Amino acid sequence: MLSKQFSPVELMKQTLGRLERVEPALNCFVSVMADEAMESAKRAEKAIMAGDAVGSLHGIPISIKDLVDVKGVKTSFGSQVSRAGVAKDDAPCVERIRAAGACIVGKTTTSEFGCKPIGDSPLTGITRNPWNLSKTPGGSSCGAASSVAAGVTPFAVGTDGGGSVRIPASFTGLFGLKAQFGRVPIFPASATPTLAHVGPLSRTVRDGALLLEIMSGFDFRDCGSLRERVPDYVGACEMPVKGMRVAWSPTLGYATPSAEVIQITEAAVDTFRQLGCEVVTVERLIEDPFDLWSTEFYTGVATRLRDMLLTKRELFDPAVAGLLDESLNLSIEKYYANVFKRYELRDKMRVFFDKFDLLLTPTLPVVAFDAGINVPPELPGRNVFSWVSYTYPFNLTGQPTASVPCGFTADNLPVGLQLVARCNGETDLFRAAAAYEAAHPWAHSRPSFEHNAQ
Repeated sequence: MLSKQFSPVELMKQTLGRLERVEPALNCFVSVMADEAMESAKRAEKAIMAGDAVGSLHGIPISIKDLVDVKGVKTSFGSQVSRAGVAKDDAPCVERIRAAGACIVGKTTTSEFGCKPIGDSPLTGITRNPWNLSKTPGGSSCGAASSVAAGVTPFAVGTDGGGSVRIPASFTGLFGLKAQFGRVPIFPASATPTLAHVGPLSRTVRDGALLLEIMSGFDFRDCGSLRERVPDYVGACEMPVKGMRVAWSPTLGYATPSAEVIQITEAAVDTFRQLGCEVVTVERLIEDPFDLWSTEFYTGVATRLRDMLLTKRELFDPAVAGLLDESLNLSIEKYYANVFKRYELRDKMRVFFDKFDLLLTPTLPVVAFDAGINVPPELPGRNVFSWVSYTYPFNLTGQPTASVPCGFTADNLPVGLQLVARCNGETDLFRAAAAYEAAHPWAHSRPSFEHNAQ
């Protein structure tokens, strides 16, 4: 039953006021839909007062990443060269969010075409981390994460083709999740159709569970979307974790995390022992599959953008253009050799999860580094994406994967713990993430960037 204790219109006024105050410092939005958002809030309030049936997100503000179509708003992909104009229709996830009663406040920034795991683009410039304005919030869902961490909206819609929800979740102290591949339908088709996911970024696990439930389910426009009934993700948050068999892999066999990241994530893993889980350390699990992921991701983007690379190259982010060049020069033999290696990786992880309910790793090997640079100084020799060692393997396998906040460094920067479940195992992710959140709540921790936002 609705309590009618708070007005959607007053909530929207507060939301838009908050957005206006923090945006000059953070640069989270490429499009602010203030008038439309307020009209949506007025309709939501009118429906409540009239006693009409309302959705589970009725009157709640939310933002959408600028890789996802919102009807009547330009999809610019963080690029000065994008051919996309004003979207004619809502993406399936946006349709469902609107149907649930949410009020969209705007579209959030992204790195160019989602190609970098940090928070800048030629179109919008640098998006900053509210925990430290000199640091990146990660990417490519940079604006979504930064705005939620700063308290603009309780949750946001991001996308994840190689970690682009989980990376900024880790850097900004949020819960972020990509579900099983195909759980949330995607339309229009992504340039990386075998890797792309739409997922929630939220302050709490249950908010993320609610948003994912709403966005999930079959849509005929996406032939790869799952037809099965959407699981009860919110209910899964109440399930016990005692007796779960959990693998802990500090490096997956190839990552080079900082000592502080390992110290903090190992303490988080110990919480699962205290909650009654059996935890087994697995040092060497797989070989680094970055080449497999890079082949699939950047070849798709490069093929779609080939003409623009030839005619408008000077407008591209130089780092993105360089990555796409490499992919265009890839031979068909090399491409398919990597495709078949991907299938081998997927099968290896399937067999691994015959023995375990959950895999835990750090979400990232480092914490947020200086904004405006492409590679963390702690990892010289890595390229613009290869340093995110833990996230891209599970886009290749398609498994459900989440990042939960698990502590702060001595410099007060958030650290994330990555949870990986077997195929179609999102309920295990939510039960484990919610249990960890109950043991170590994080939503009360908020950045105080406004004190130094001059």
